Amino acid sequence: MELMKDIQAMQSWRNKYCTESIGFVPTMGALHAGHGALVEQARRECDLVVVSIFVNPTQFNDGGDFAAYPVESERDLQLCRELGADAVFMPTRALMYPDDYRYRVTEEQEALQWEGAHRPGHFDGVLTVVLKLFLLVRPQKAYFGEKDWQQLQLVKGMVDAFFVPVEIVACPTVRDDNGLALSSRNARLSASGRQKAAAFYRHLITAAEPDAAADALRAEGFEVEYVADTEGRRMAAIHFEGVRLIDNVAL
Repeated sequence: MELMKDIQAMQSWRNKYCTESIGFVPTMGALHAGHGALVEQARRECDLVVVSIFVNPTQFNDGGDFAAYPVESERDLQLCRELGADAVFMPTRALMYPDDYRYRVTEEQEALQWEGAHRPGHFDGVLTVVLKLFLLVRPQKAYFGEKDWQQLQLVKGMVDAFFVPVEIVACPTVRDDNGLALSSRNARLSASGRQKAAAFYRHLITAAEPDAAADALRAEGFEVEYVADTEGRRMAAIHFEGVRLIDNVAL
């Protein structure tokens, strides 16, 4: 497995393998089994697999959330080796934003709802960094988990809008045995908190209406940001033990 920490190394590696099909898994590190499932699917479908590890500062509207985001670089690299990744791209902010984020990608309709309404500027940061990574890695396929449903739809929309030659592959949400969607932020929950947080998923799938789900979640002691039904999905965000969790389920 090759580790690249600068732009030129990433571009040189990609040029070296210009005839190979590349599967790309963009991550912010603190990898878990959900990321592992993405890498494994990319491994099955492509000649080579590239994983990026970059905690993207521009998608955090809350500085405290950014500061608290778990960083486990050595563990992440070892997991990538075990999963059979061919290359890992681990750049710095200075390399990814030589313009200091003066240029950015903005979507002006869907990105203003739900996650975007509660995290102003979040999707500008997501779309901007994803487009930059696509241009550097030049993959044939890129793998995203369905847990971040709104993000997934916006990335697909951006690819279509800018004619980016990348197939976006949606992968099912990986969950703990108790139903809690795997997330890097789960590491910040206490052991008992992770068990209690399983009620998040349970109420999303059992409540008849979004308002009923929200009421049930508040009764469990969660702070609810939103629960919304749209296009066959129920999406929600809550806060618990100082950690923000999101999830979505098919209706």
